[in-house]
Amino acid sequence: MDRTRIYNGMPANELGEGWHKPWSGGNGGECVEAMRLKDGRVALRQSTDPNGPALIYTRGEIESFIRGAKAGEADFLLHGVPCVCGDRRSA
Repeated sequence: MDRTRIYNGMPANELGEGWHKPWSGGNGGECVEAMRLKDGRVALRQSTDPNGPALIYTRGEIESFIRGAKAGEADFLLHGVPCVCGDRRSA
């Protein structure tokens, strides 16, 4: 990983070892795996596709997401209700 250029969407397997499943449930093994990179960024991948794309986030982005999820700001993903978050950007 030391000489690999790290970018969003890169093949996750190119990041090497060190992936963790920070949470897992009764979903048949379909989990999100996370890896903390040496520069402090965080990579996420789908456990059922370990060679698929890795999503790379800064420490600040991950921190904001975790804090928001803990505060209930991601509940709309589970319940199908409109997002009432402060940032109303759409994809």
